Amino acid sequence: MKTNKIFISAFALTIAFGSLTSCSSDSDSSLPPIGGYDNAGEVGATDLIAYWPLNGNGKESISNTSPSTTVGASYEDGIKGQGAKLTNGYMKYPSITALTGTLNAYTISAWAKLKNNQTPTTGSVSVILSLSRPNEWEGNLNMYAETGQRPAVEENGAVNDSIVFKSGFRTTASDGQAYENLLHLEPWMIADNLVTPGKHVARPIAVGGTWAHVVATWDGATNKFIIYINGVKSSNPAFEIRGSNTSIIFDSPTSPIIGAFGNVDTTADTWNKPMTGSLDEIRVWKKALSASDVNSLYELELAGR
Repeated sequence: MKTNKIFISAFALTIAFGSLTSCSSDSDSSLPPIGGYDNAGEVGATDLIAYWPLNGNGKESISNTSPSTTVGASYEDGIKGQGAKLTNGYMKYPSITALTGTLNAYTISAWAKLKNNQTPTTGSVSVILSLSRPNEWEGNLNMYAETGQRPAVEENGAVNDSIVFKSGFRTTASDGQAYENLLHLEPWMIADNLVTPGKHVARPIAVGGTWAHVVATWDGATNKFIIYINGVKSSNPAFEIRGSNTSIIFDSPTSPIIGAFGNVDTTADTWNKPMTGSLDEIRVWKKALSASDVNSLYELELAGR
């Protein structure tokens, strides 16, 4: 995709896994804890600032905010209960107070089921979550995937459909700098080849068409991005330290949008279109979750808890 803006982004990785099933309720305390937690809602609970269960509706549950605009959204079986199925769709929200201030760290977590099904005319990105900026495609904070750049590749008789995930933020930090970090994943690269000339690759395995748990963390104290796929740290160590920003200072007004960038209904850019894919369990924290907490979150949600 083409852009004349500079942005901070951290990740493009994939991992494959078998079919997933929910096996218990979210509040079933009779089951043994995972990582010390009975359910996913306990992970980082004091720092959780937004949560979209997507269980039959688009409401953000902490602020009790429903979307102001819904396009092409329906609901189907998700990773926990129901999830959102978007067909050239998105959900745009009014401003949510907890998502409008300055952040010194963040974590975004989501389950996504995507394919490389976008084209230059139908769009080439699939946005999981963006906190919009006025009159701009790039939000203050973003999680999205490139689903129009890399077609599925046949390898050893099977089709490996690699999804390039990205997360990052646009900031007006006092140092006036911005940074770019694109960790691209190719299915034919050696899985342990962490640094290849010309490619920012780590642990590449295809994930297209399956539910994948994607998590991005950033800590302003260390300027470090870490990416997790299905509970496992998957980002390239050579590219995790990015720049000197210590905080994200949001441009305002800002408002969340799931399935598209904030200017989707006004832009003439052909790559910028609504998503076709499925999403579930989107969460945002004002801290960088630890590796153990990310793994616990994955295991708990995978178990339907």
